Amino acid sequence: MSVKLRGVVNKTSGQSLLGGIGFIALAFPLLVSTSLQAKGELNIYSARKESLIAPVLDTFAEENDVVVNLITGSADALLSRLRAEGDASPADIFITVDAGRLHRAKSAGVLQSIQSDVLDANIPSNLRDVDGQWFGLSQRARVIFYNPKKVSESDLSTYEDLSHSKWKGRICVRSSGNIYNQSLVASMLEADGREKTQAWIKGVVSNLARPPFGGDVDLLKAVSAGVCDLTLANTYYFGRLGQSANADDRKVYSSVKPFWPNQAKGDRGTHVNVSGAGVTASATNIENAKLLIEFLTNHASQEWYAHVNNEYPVVEGASAPEMLEPFGEFRADTISLSQLGVNNREAVELMDIGGWK
Repeated sequence: MSVKLRGVVNKTSGQSLLGGIGFIALAFPLLVSTSLQAKGELNIYSARKESLIAPVLDTFAEENDVVVNLITGSADALLSRLRAEGDASPADIFITVDAGRLHRAKSAGVLQSIQSDVLDANIPSNLRDVDGQWFGLSQRARVIFYNPKKVSESDLSTYEDLSHSKWKGRICVRSSGNIYNQSLVASMLEADGREKTQAWIKGVVSNLARPPFGGDVDLLKAVSAGVCDLTLANTYYFGRLGQSANADDRKVYSSVKPFWPNQAKGDRGTHVNVSGAGVTASATNIENAKLLIEFLTNHASQEWYAHVNNEYPVVEGASAPEMLEPFGEFRADTISLSQLGVNNREAVELMDIGGWK
């Protein structure tokens, strides 16, 4: 058994690995081992919570005799850290959520291109960076959730339809500062163009039941409670509510339903996004980093992640999350997710112009 190190985030400390960054502190407590020497190590900065990534990393470490150091924190804080550390960063891999954030990491110059026949075969081309700097590891759909007591499924159709006056005073949304909403608007820019997207934003804003608020779970609870009739949220939040030990959470799951937009023949399909990973520009353990990303796309890892976090696999043939299976399959938009990052600035600009606070 190899020596293992586990990175621990201390969010209350003002000290950092290199000093002066001030939002994350690291400690690597040593776990007793009888091994003389592992085959190598791997340092990971992850915006995914430890509980959602550590078990699969433990399996990787054991199977490959690799020491894994895990540091978790917020996506923006970790990206800022990578930029501040530059070439001196110990990180080999950056794991984060949303293609928009992955694109920001690429634009910041903190990632490097890698080539892998395994990743090219496992991950559809639209779910990975065109230059091989990041790779989607799991999918989430951002869909319409509605209260079936107040909305008939037959009245729902597309994202674009949410700007129709029939929804006036009936919609709840998160703020425009949320990357998930920004990426949805970025996808609409790609599909519909600037003029139509701008009109859509203004229409949605005019249909709000109240100003933007909360997170996805808050919005799902608001729909369940009758604060509004429908909202936009990521599917994995809904799945988590169904798995919750809290009876009130499970009540929300049973009283709200997802609707897959833009499914008509010839339409673009439902908007999806990814969690993903890239090898850092400063990486010194490049082969182990590539090996881990490949490992995260094997069938067992994909099945585990679908079960634990209710996200859809990126690999064909892996099972859908159990809590989402009752709601059927859907056809996903096949836009290159790289465009979500490319279009992000314009999306934010249009949301500001349109009054999406």
